[in-house]
Amino acid sequence: MRSPCTSDRASAAATLRTPTLEEARGNLLLAGLPTDAWQRWQPQLELIELQRGDVLYDGGVALSHVVFPTTAIVSLQYLLQDGRATEIAIIGRPGMVGVSRLLGGENTPSRAVVQHTGQAMRLPADFLMQEFTTQPAVMHMLLRYMQALITQMAQNAVCHRHHSIEQHLCRWLLLNLDRLHGNEVPVTHENIAHLLGVRREGVTEAAGQLQRAGLIGRRRGHITVLDRPGLEARCCECYDVVRREYDRLLPPTTGN
Repeated sequence: MRSPCTSDRASAAATLRTPTLEEARGNLLLAGLPTDAWQRWQPQLELIELQRGDVLYDGGVALSHVVFPTTAIVSLQYLLQDGRATEIAIIGRPGMVGVSRLLGGENTPSRAVVQHTGQAMRLPADFLMQEFTTQPAVMHMLLRYMQALITQMAQNAVCHRHHSIEQHLCRWLLLNLDRLHGNEVPVTHENIAHLLGVRREGVTEAAGQLQRAGLIGRRRGHITVLDRPGLEARCCECYDVVRREYDRLLPPTTGN
């Protein structure tokens, strides 16, 4: 894992340029912005490149920027005092990193780590807060997103308590596919075990079962989903609950 270059890694990411509307629409929240909001937002947005392992922010650090991923995926993790971390949410193109600023908190005990290399849009947190408090359409959209994110976090907790490692793995793979282009997830068994808070051997056994069933293919550092409907059928209800909430709550133009 890369160490943050500053107290807020999001503010130190490689800046490319101001994004076009087409590029910004790679993030489904930005795609749902009203035209007048986009005209205010575009000069403030920056297209940035995120690398796997980058820490966008650490627990207890004030956030100077929020991030809207387009092709990158960010893992939101909760840190324990002994240094271990467990993933509490996956944030990609249907979402935003940094909702704690909208909830009145300058910081959060969680950590945001880039899970999949790609691009994102960066926006000053103070500007977003001003939009949130003065523009009803923006406030409504972001509140609906926060409800969807809370649902994902709550369902993750339910899944950890009641379902098998194989079901955890199915859910995790499907949530990642919804935020990627294609059917391949770049990840190791060790990394999945770290994110799910389970033993590596359990992940290896579960992945082997899915491979033997013809649902996934495996090579070093990559898992390819070969039969998505089959994987969904093998999964617990937790994935479908989260997917339906994102479909229901995000702007109609986004889908999931």
